[in-house]
Amino acid sequence: MAWLQEHVRLAPRRRGFHLITPEVEAALPGMAKIRIGLLHAFIRHTSASLCINENADPDVPRDLEMAFNEIAREDFPYVHTLEGADDMPAHVKAAMIGDSVTVPIANGRLALGTWQGIYLCEHRDRGGPRQLVLTVHGEAE
Repeated sequence: MAWLQEHVRLAPRRRGFHLITPEVEAALPGMAKIRIGLLHAFIRHTSASLCINENADPDVPRDLEMAFNEIAREDFPYVHTLEGADDMPAHVKAAMIGDSVTVPIANGRLALGTWQGIYLCEHRDRGGPRQLVLTVHGEAE
C-alpha cells in the first residue's frame, strides 16, 4: 500500500464555484503509480468548501452560486458580523457543502464521471489563497 500527501496553495479567486481538477491532478504526479485507491481532498478553511459537480456547462457553477446566495443571504440578521457581510453566509455555505471530497483512483487517474469535476467553492468576496491537503492511499503498480 502506498500513501502520498501534498499540501497545495490555490491562488485567490473571486466568489463562486471554480473548477480545480487540473490543479489537483498536477499536484499529484505520484498518483500515476496507483492502480486502485482513493484521493481525499480537504480544504483548511471555514469560509470555502469543496464539491464535485458538472464540469461541462458553465451555467452550472453560475446557477449553484445563485442558489447558495439565496439560501444563505447576506441580509439575514446574523450575530457574527465582525468580518463583513459576506463572512457568516460563507460559513453557512461551507457547513452545507463540506470541507472535503473523496474520489476513487483507477489505473493512476481520478475515476470521475464524464461530466464531473472537483470545485473550489469560494464563498467570500475576497477569500485570499486557499490551502488544500491532498491525501492518496492505494495499491501501487
